[in-house]
Amino acid sequence: MESSHRTGPLTSVMEGQPPRLLDQVRARMRRLGLAMRTEEAYVGWIRRFILAHGKRHPREMSEREVESFLSDLAVRGRVAASTQTQALSALLFLYREVLGMELPWMENIRRAKRPERVPVVLSHNEARALLGELAGVNWLMASLLYGSGLRLLECLRLRVQDVDFGRREITVRQGKGGKDRRTMLPAGLETALRAQLDQALRLHQRDLALGFGAVWLPDALARKYPNAAREWIWQYVFPASQRSVDPSDGTTRRHHLDESVLQRAVKRAATSAGLTKRATCHTLRHSFATHLLEAGYDIRTIQELLGHKDVSTTMIYTHVLNKGGRGVLSPLDRDGA
Repeated sequence: MESSHRTGPLTSVMEGQPPRLLDQVRARMRRLGLAMRTEEAYVGWIRRFILAHGKRHPREMSEREVESFLSDLAVRGRVAASTQTQALSALLFLYREVLGMELPWMENIRRAKRPERVPVVLSHNEARALLGELAGVNWLMASLLYGSGLRLLECLRLRVQDVDFGRREITVRQGKGGKDRRTMLPAGLETALRAQLDQALRLHQRDLALGFGAVWLPDALARKYPNAAREWIWQYVFPASQRSVDPSDGTTRRHHLDESVLQRAVKRAATSAGLTKRATCHTLRHSFATHLLEAGYDIRTIQELLGHKDVSTTMIYTHVLNKGGRGVLSPLDRDGA
């Protein structure tokens, strides 16, 4: 939840006191419009960095302490490479954007090893079996992950204007890396999706009648279009069942469904379907990509549908095809072998 799950208001700023360092970090990130999840992660890493060095102020430290902290994460903490990279990004943000200090490039960091793993992929029958154990809005959301290749949060953050029935397209806005993209809207989901929008509209109209109905919008957009938050096109396709209070400004809004709703439902469905694989919401997206490759679609097209920056990321799905990336037949399966 971008806005309503932010850690509370910047109290030291509101009370007229000099803002604490972490409050400065939060304020800077909100001015730049960075995601709530990024804010939480960065603040967490900066706090750990400060505590690891005896609560010294970062101004009193330099690249040596940063190198030591990041190397310790890899050596003693044995964190994943992506985790170490996130910690580095948080500290670079602190020094560049908040303290106005440029750290020299740090060449002595012990890098965490990045393991090469192939994704878990369901067969077509397994995907159908999993979806068959779901119902209602959970079935519809899971079907979009598998049928359109959406990430979980991309699905939950869909707004009414992002669904184009005429072109059978879904627009993903501000996906991973801040990129927009388009993907297909499966014809088999049109009826259920229209019914979901009808239900969301009734909920929105009820909120408006009670004096609510405003949805969260990014700060820049909210300033440019002050009345947009109550317009139907900006409402979430999958709204939460209850309104909630945004602790950052005290506004009561209806956000989208929490991600844990579908995560739990998919986990239960995988168990009920008797799957022997660890199936998650992201497994459905992996299966989408792999099944398109199996059907012979061009990998560049699949790259665009998935929103991958580099085709090498998409290429990992060639490693999990039943017949290999080029349809190679094993010599053991040749006639006469």
